[in-house]
Amino acid sequence: MDIKVLGTGCSRCKTLYKTVCDAVSELKLNANITKIEDIVEIMKFGVSTMPALIIDGKVVVKGRVPNLNEVKDFLNKR
Repeated sequence: MDIKVLGTGCSRCKTLYKTVCDAVSELKLNANITKIEDIVEIMKFGVSTMPALIIDGKVVVKGRVPNLNEVKDFLNKR
């Protein structure tokens, strides 16, 4: 599973990254988690509101920080 957290480094972006890491750990998933902070790279995903979460190439949430259970649901659906 390929997971990307998009954000420029604000506290909400950091919170999303930590939440994703916690969810992956709790679910014992084999996942590659990447945090992308470069705005040029972020724009390649067509995302203009951050933070954003991308799982296996699909934007699943943008502009807000989902809670741990929401992130687990996103991951379980993949």
